[in-house]
Order: sequence, then structure tokens, then C-alpha cells
Amino acid sequence: MTGDGSGRSARLLLLLLSVSLNLITGLSENPSPSKDSTTASNHSSSGHKTGLKVLLACVGVAILLVLSFFLFKMWQKRKREEQHARLLKLFEEDNELEVELGLRD
Repeated sequence: MTGDGSGRSARLLLLLLSVSLNLITGLSENPSPSKDSTTASNHSSSGHKTGLKVLLACVGVAILLVLSFFLFKMWQKRKREEQHARLLKLFEEDNELEVELGLRD
């Protein structure tokens, strides 16, 4: 990774957030002002729909957080393995170089 992984993940998070917000606003219905007796029943059902929207938004945010945490842990593990490989390569014995320098026969 070149170091811009946080920028890429931030853009991905922003994209997923905007898509989820568009889905939530798409679930809403167009309220038309009516003056008959069905207004009270529509008002109670719209309260349930608002609660559903809030619940879906919270679940979406929770999923994004868990996914971000999982990806961050995978990234950390990969970086740790790369650093370990570099360390092993740094301290591996190079017999040819020792022979050329006359340190070993």
C-alpha cells in the first residue's frame, strides 16, 4: 500500500453513507396534506416508518463500523508481515559476501 489507503477508505465510507441515505429517503412517501379523518391514522403509521428509517440507519452505520474495523485489522496484519519479512531479509546471512571479504573460507 502506498499510504493513501486512509483516503481511499474515507471515500468508500462516504460513498456507502450517501447510498444508504438515498435508500432511506427513497423509502419515505410523499405526504400530501389532507383534511379528512384519515390524517390521524396516517400520522401514527408515519411514526412507525420514521422509527424503521432510524433503525435502518443505525444498522447501516454499525455494519460500516464493523467492516472498517475488520479491514483495518487486516491491513495491520499485512503491514506487520511485510515488516517481519524485511527484518528477516536484513539479518539473513550472505555467505558469498563473507567469502569475498575474506571473513570466511
